[in-house]
Amino acid sequence: MKETLIVSSRGQVTLPALLRKRVGIREGSAVIIEDRGNELVLKPAVVLEIDMYSDRQISEWDAADRLKTDEKRAVLKKVRIKK
Repeated sequence: MKETLIVSSRGQVTLPALLRKRVGIREGSAVIIEDRGNELVLKPAVVLEIDMYSDRQISEWDAADRLKTDEKRAVLKKVRIKK
């Protein structure tokens, strides 16, 4: 699909309704614009919430995930390359 769009005095363009519907862009949707030399590529985006973890939480998870000596030996035995 190729369309000619007009840039407003505020630098805005209106995306054609059929194109917005086809790629799932609705009012309030986030988009990514990528500069590829002489092209601009506009893609739908997803915004995800991120959590910030304390050093204490991370240390607790590391401790819970740490392998016991016998578990470590078993894993190493399985992944060793035989010559």
